[in-house]
Parts: sequence; C-alpha cells; structure tokens
Amino acid sequence: MKKIYYILFLTTIIVTSACNKNGFEQIRQKGTPSERLQKANEFLEAEECFKAQSLYELSIGDYRGKPEQEMIYYNYAKSHYCQGNYLNASYYFQDFSSMYPNSKMKEEADFMVAYSYYQMSPSFRLDQTYTEKAIDQFQLFINTHPTSEKVSECNNLMDQLRRKLAEKSFHEGRLYFDLKQYEAATFAFANLLRDFPESPNAEEVRFLMAKACFKWAENSIASKQAERYEKAQEYAEVFLGKYDISTRSKEIENILNDSKYQLNLISNE
Repeated sequence: MKKIYYILFLTTIIVTSACNKNGFEQIRQKGTPSERLQKANEFLEAEECFKAQSLYELSIGDYRGKPEQEMIYYNYAKSHYCQGNYLNASYYFQDFSSMYPNSKMKEEADFMVAYSYYQMSPSFRLDQTYTEKAIDQFQLFINTHPTSEKVSECNNLMDQLRRKLAEKSFHEGRLYFDLKQYEAATFAFANLLRDFPESPNAEEVRFLMAKACFKWAENSIASKQAERYEKAQEYAEVFLGKYDISTRSKEIENILNDSKYQLNLISNE
C-alpha cells in the first residue's frame, strides 16, 4: 500500500511539473505580447527568474520603441540579478542608465551596477578586480547622486570593501616577511599604510615594517646599510610615538637602539 501511495505521489509531481513546463512553453511560444509581459512580471515577482528573463527577452522585441520597453528592460536587468548572474546584471543596469538617462529608475539602476560588483567581490585571498570596480562604481554613484538616500549605504559598503583590500595587502606583506624578502615586505607595509591608514592591523603593520626594514639593512651591502638603518630607526620612533603602551614596545626599542648602534659604527668607520 505504501508503495502505491509513493508511486501516486511521484506521478503527481511529474505531471504537475510537466503541466507547469508546458504552460510556460505555451505562453513563451504562442502567447500574445501582453500575455507574455504579464507572465514575465508574475514570474519575476515569484522569483522564478529564469522564466521571467526568457519572457522579458521576447517582450523587449514585442514592445520596441513603445513606452513599456523602459520598465521591461529594467526588469530584464533585475531578472539577471535575481539569478545571481551579477556580471550580466551590472552590464544591463548600466545599459539601462545609458538608454534612459531621464528615467525615474536611473538612480536605482546606477546603484545596482555598483551593488552587482559588490556581490562579485571575493575572499580577500583572491583577485580583487571586482572589489576595486565596486568601489569605483559606488564612488561614481555618490558623485552622480550626491543627495540620494543611498549615499550613506554606499559609504558603508565601500568601507567594507576597503577593509578587504587592506586585509589582502596585510597578508601579502606578511607573506614577504615570512619568506624573508624584507625589502618587498618593507615596501608592501609602507604602501598599505599609505593606502589604508585606518587599517585595523596598523599597529602590527608598523611593528613588522620596522622589523623588516632593520633586517633588510642587516642583509644589505655596506654602501646601502646606513640609509636603511636610518629608515628602520625612523619606523621604530614612529611606532613608539603612536603606541606608547604596547606589548611590542620592548622589541621596537631594541630595533631602535640597534639601529643607532649600527649607524654609529658606520659613522666611525
């Protein structure tokens, strides 16, 4: 008996699915333009995004040059976004803004261009091209719509993205340091502080930068040691000036004193 109920249950699901598919295919192939557009809107509302996209593609042709095309094209971009096709979504939202510069939906479309790139921003360990594009697009949105209610959100999202870039820069500098590539580590940490002065890792970065620079000086040819010890001394003094109470202060003081000692030896020589 249970087996019979199970078979009936599966049959019902298959038949229902086939009917739904046939209904979609019928409206797609034989429906009138108004029927297709109505159904596309219903599918988008129900988040059946692939079906909505398929019908909007037909509707764009059905309503070419007509007032309805503006909303159709906007919803077509949304149908890509709701499927997670963020690269396509950013393209079509941007295309919409170009096609309809006076549209009441232009502000939202411009925001969605940036937000689509935001959605593509990967882990800090991966390539950050989309992160940088998202920042650029959010900044463009702010410049274009300075009075928008979304400006605050854009700033918050950009802060998130910049923290991710700072995290990537920190780990790159740390990797150079661990590999004993002290010159590369010194420049990587210096660039990080220049680009992201508010990095949450700033104390550790300044500590590692002073340490890397000192080790770089130690391993340099004699003619280059003085300028590099001077730089290590400078980094150590900046650290102590900024972080008077730190668990790293003792080691930084040693770097400072050792740098001065080496500079005195070089001077005497």
